Amino acid sequence: MKIVYVVPGPMDSQEIAHRGNLLKEWAFPGTEVDIVGVTEGPASIESMYEEYLSIPATAKEIFQLEKEGYDAAILGCAGDPGLDAMREITSKMLVVGPAETSMLTAAMLGHKFTVITIDESMIASTEELAFKAGVLNKLASVRAVSIAVLDLAMNRKATLEKIIEISQKAVEKDGADSLVLGCMSMGFLNVADEISSVLNIPVINPSKVALKMTESLLGSGLMHSKKAFALPPKLSSGKVKNIEQLYIRK
Repeated sequence: MKIVYVVPGPMDSQEIAHRGNLLKEWAFPGTEVDIVGVTEGPASIESMYEEYLSIPATAKEIFQLEKEGYDAAILGCAGDPGLDAMREITSKMLVVGPAETSMLTAAMLGHKFTVITIDESMIASTEELAFKAGVLNKLASVRAVSIAVLDLAMNRKATLEKIIEISQKAVEKDGADSLVLGCMSMGFLNVADEISSVLNIPVINPSKVALKMTESLLGSGLMHSKKAFALPPKLSSGKVKNIEQLYIRK
């Protein structure tokens, strides 16, 4: 199976390589997993505005990647920006969102889960994601570490300590019995096992779980429903051949 992880914005080559190496390490033998970065868009996603900014260029990339023969694409942001749109424009390539996948996984593993996000500005949108995934009743809370995305990896030890501190409050005060790391940069810090060993509860790494769920769905011969996510009419009718032609140009 061929899987591609799509970073929805510019990212330096060193971080791209780091993430690509981890994805290959986590993948099952026989899985081909690549990583690509979109060249346009925000440097990081810490608001709904930045999420929306990331969608057009990412959609173009995903549309092209399907043509290149990939079996699945992972949308590389824990806000799942434009996930429904990406599923609409793909006909044979599965598209997976880490937020949806992680929340559904957390809902299976316990009674109540907390999402650890980056900033309080993302709390409301994270709650909305839980609603869209159908697991809002299992969401204990959303708590923020208040560390900017681009700063998370600057001091791994300090970031880990802050995540554990916030997570302990989620367990003790909110009743959480599992946790979701609500940021792909947290995921690629590869700290979930360390947090779990301290708190003794499941901690979902969205970067790893998105990959493993993608492998599982492909291995089961499944992809997203094209009845739920129908190809846009202009594409399905043949009026346009690619998504570039959906734009109005003067």
